[in-house]
Amino acid sequence: MINFEKELKNFKPSAEVEEAEAVIQNHDLSDVTDLIAEMLREAKGNR
Repeated sequence: MINFEKELKNFKPSAEVEEAEAVIQNHDLSDVTDLIAEMLREAKGNR
């Protein structure tokens, strides 16, 4: 059987995952709600 405790202790995430996490956390990404809020602000400003 697999010893999950032992396997978890030996686990090391790949460098690609760590790099992706760093890129995602260091960028200000807009989600749908941010985009809608910006569109509403622009629409109100154009009146």
